[in-house]
Amino acid sequence: MALFRTRSAAVYGIDAHLIDVEVDMAQSGNSRDFITVGMPDTAIRESRERIKSALMNSGFGYPTRSVTINLAPANIRKEGAGFDLPMAMGILGAMGIFNKSEQFLMVGELSLDGLIRPVRGALSMAVCARKMGIPNVVIPADNAAEAAVVEGVNVYGVRHLGEAVSLFTQPDRIAPARPISGATVSTSQFTNLDFADVRGQTIAKRAMEVAAAGGHNLLMIGPPGSGKTMLARRIPGILPPLNFVEALETTQIHSVAGVLAQGEGLLKARPFRSPHHTVSDAGLIGGGSGTPRPGEVSLAHNGVLFLDELPEFNRNVLELLRQPLEEGSVSLARTNLSLTFPANLMLMGAMNPCPCGYYGDRTKECRCTGSQIQRYIGKISGPLLDRIDIHIEVPAVEYKELRGHGDGVSSSAMRERVESARATQDRRGALNSRIPSAQLRKSCQLDESGERTLEMAVRKLSLSARSHDRLLKVARTIADLSGQEQVAAKHIAEAVQYRSLDREYWSA
Repeated sequence: MALFRTRSAAVYGIDAHLIDVEVDMAQSGNSRDFITVGMPDTAIRESRERIKSALMNSGFGYPTRSVTINLAPANIRKEGAGFDLPMAMGILGAMGIFNKSEQFLMVGELSLDGLIRPVRGALSMAVCARKMGIPNVVIPADNAAEAAVVEGVNVYGVRHLGEAVSLFTQPDRIAPARPISGATVSTSQFTNLDFADVRGQTIAKRAMEVAAAGGHNLLMIGPPGSGKTMLARRIPGILPPLNFVEALETTQIHSVAGVLAQGEGLLKARPFRSPHHTVSDAGLIGGGSGTPRPGEVSLAHNGVLFLDELPEFNRNVLELLRQPLEEGSVSLARTNLSLTFPANLMLMGAMNPCPCGYYGDRTKECRCTGSQIQRYIGKISGPLLDRIDIHIEVPAVEYKELRGHGDGVSSSAMRERVESARATQDRRGALNSRIPSAQLRKSCQLDESGERTLEMAVRKLSLSARSHDRLLKVARTIADLSGQEQVAAKHIAEAVQYRSLDREYWSA
């Protein structure tokens, strides 16, 4: 047999696309000829040496004829060492070691001794196999747990090239991988932190609960050591677990990015990402050389993106947050490729009120001038602030509160209220932070007192149309937490208290 075809997949965005690997052996030619066509990248072109050594060291030998491999379709660029396994299996098939393999999708990187190393995007490839009607997937054993969550396909995790061959020569030797029972993987080390341990900051904890219940973006302003980061790290503990659809999409993103722990299954805890302020455009939004990779905003999809010391981030980087905050996705365009990554997230920011950090502090004197404060706050643009629903002050904790026993509000109690409020929003069809403008009036009907309170707030704070809508959405969430269908004046009044930057002079 001189011509043989195997199947593999390439990941673009978070979706995988079927790739045919066609292997042809010429009857005559130089045995050292090994040609790969179909827009391969450097890693694929270098696979020649890995495949030769893996075949020889696994005891299969290497053909004495020249080898030509085509990766189809030829107009799509192929990247990564994951094509090693299907290319090697195609050569063995052309040598007559086994027969047809159209019912198998294969991916894996080969080491020189034939061991199979893990790859990125195995879950997306299993989803692709199901969509294309391919019943079997052969992947590295370290990726088997994540891919096994896909129903309708048999996932075979193999550790060596010889095991992959035995699937065709001895099909009963290897059993398909099974999903991990109750696979729950925490993507954050902060999920077990409890709000009951936080001293003082009653208003801040209430604002956190409102933000979590409605999926609202939140900004904390306070002096160093007031507990902003401590509060943010406790947010994962009051968020509801991911449902299956959310978990599958979130796991795909982490798999494609290569940050999913080996041997782990479906993610259940909502992600909490906290990049350093030196993060680049591509690191935050996604991109990079070659095929774009997901950035921090996509890794925080269905979870929280926490930006500490917000003004220290490059302003150009922060401006890139506008699209994901508004649309819940990121679109990246390249010359021959345009990809969209999901980015439906809660943004949480923390910042000092001034460069020295002590403006408004009752115990330490602020050394900053008014113009210095203006420039500091001005590092965050008005359009970006306009997309943040809640901004609150987090003052330094008084000694009596610091030495006290807290207010007794635990994360579990807060989570129960958050889940109840979100269940109410699910019945309406969307989280309050994502209510379409056309539906806002219907979802946030006000009585006469509420209308007067809202009008007074809009006039006094000079709110934009977007800020008006966000104020209403926060009030809707407060009403949901109270179990009330009608948005009342008291809910509007509380929502106004969460607009610190509109009420303080430094935002002017």
